[in-house]
Amino acid sequence: MPTSRRAFLGAASVFLGGCAVRRTSVTSASAPHTARPALAPVRVSPDRVIRTIAGLRPYRAPGFVVRSEKVGDRLVVHNYGHGGAGITLSWGTSYLAVQEAQRAGEMRECAVIGCGVVGLSTARLLQERGFHPTIYSREMPPSVTSNVAGGLWEPVSIFAHDRVTPEFRRQFAEAGRYAFRRYQSLAGERYGVRWLPLYRLAEAAPQTPAPESPNSDIEPLYPEKRALTAAENPFSVPFVDRRYSMLIEPAIYLAELIRDFEIAGGRIVVREFHGREDVAALSEGTVFNCTGLGARTLFGDAELTPVKGQLAFLLPQPEVDYMTIGPQGTYMFPRHDGILLGGSFETGVENTTVEEATIVRILRDNAAVFNAMRG
Repeated sequence: MPTSRRAFLGAASVFLGGCAVRRTSVTSASAPHTARPALAPVRVSPDRVIRTIAGLRPYRAPGFVVRSEKVGDRLVVHNYGHGGAGITLSWGTSYLAVQEAQRAGEMRECAVIGCGVVGLSTARLLQERGFHPTIYSREMPPSVTSNVAGGLWEPVSIFAHDRVTPEFRRQFAEAGRYAFRRYQSLAGERYGVRWLPLYRLAEAAPQTPAPESPNSDIEPLYPEKRALTAAENPFSVPFVDRRYSMLIEPAIYLAELIRDFEIAGGRIVVREFHGREDVAALSEGTVFNCTGLGARTLFGDAELTPVKGQLAFLLPQPEVDYMTIGPQGTYMFPRHDGILLGGSFETGVENTTVEEATIVRILRDNAAVFNAMRG
């Protein structure tokens, strides 16, 4: 574990004590008053940390890219720049990318560059349509960025509102709807996909996305979404809403996608690409660029910006069967490989070094949420 346990233990007194329960509550005229849900609190403690990791989100202020261009004699279909929603939108943007290639009429033998969740989803969709893709990638799971993802189905940190175009909004809505349906077909132990309640905690009343926001096309997808009443609210913050979403566990999910791809006759070649000339030299006529942050160098996309995120994992707690997003941007997802705690967003930071101060803050802020829960 990169971060020393001694550092955590030394900081423990900062956040493990003094978390008084606040008796503020939320009211809702439309929701019935029912019993408070019996949620098992997460036991946040430095000595329960089993590992810490950091990764880089491939963020673009104008949003993800799904479009095609000619590179030499090759048709290149771009599918990258998903920010913090690579797992969430992978099936949806891959669906758009395959449609883009088919409209161009260039579907000969296909190459997919990148073996993260976007590349694997693209390759599987190609196979389902009768094509024969080969995946080329410098890295393989578990060494890809997708393995450092939290896995909540929620399209977050994708775009800047003042950079959104009507065409991007159309793509975003279509990709979101398709991906939401596709993951439902994969729910179960095999793929590590399951439905869980998601509690979103806030100090101020949450705002419904404005009609002009692309998020307004996604909000209606979530089932059983509503604000909790005072009687139902087990948290110490005044505003809590609950909805249901899916949690996708990357280690399980990516392994199964690779298995499906290989069973269907797919081939993976470990190879590094340095520029457009390497892409143009491929034998396949159609190439899908699913390189994430790598597209900045490979195709010169200056809009791509790395956003560093750090995570801490606690020992698993099987009794924790819900997810949270906290008021300070912290979040908790209960996975088989441990209780995932997050809450960092560092724009423009290139390194993947785990920083002790950030991990201590993530633990402290999450401890404040769960230590103050009401039974």
